[in-house]
Amino acid sequence: MQLVFATNNLNKLKEVQALIPHNIKLLSLKDIGCFEDIPETQNTIEGNAIQKAEYIKKNYGYDCFADDTGLEVDALNGAPGVYSARYAGTQRNAEDNMNLLLKKLNTIENRKAQFKTVIALKLNKKQLTFTGICEGEITEEKHGKEGFGYDPIFKPKDHKITFAEMDLKLKNSIGHRGKAIFQLIEFLNS
Repeated sequence: MQLVFATNNLNKLKEVQALIPHNIKLLSLKDIGCFEDIPETQNTIEGNAIQKAEYIKKNYGYDCFADDTGLEVDALNGAPGVYSARYAGTQRNAEDNMNLLLKKLNTIENRKAQFKTVIALKLNKKQLTFTGICEGEITEEKHGKEGFGYDPIFKPKDHKITFAEMDLKLKNSIGHRGKAIFQLIEFLNS
């Protein structure tokens, strides 16, 4: 079986490739000659994942899956949520996003947050979604050099270190994307 993972994010691709079984050939957007930005114009994480998967299926004809992820902070009524990647502006800069979030939480005690990933699968004529959630909290400062995005300021529940301080194997085993991917794999293997 071969599937396209509809992402231009090489960090996501690396995380997912580490989880997908060898009997599934994972193709990147580059592998299928897709170099344009896939639209993400929906106002929900689920909507964006579905929109990206439908775009690849419609325009390239491949069975595929796409994900969208958001960081939802309790004290900010779920923000940045669907706007996580461009929280501090359209430049989509992780440092700017983290700095803005830390600034907004500067005087707030409640630092509870969760990462949410939704994967939309387009397989033959079926469409399915899989959701992974990782609860945790936002730290007061950045820690670690691994990972990407908000990883240096997100500490998962029951752990003393941020995602950016974890190796990929641990992050994948407890993280939102890993949880959603495991559901996808379970479905594909059934």
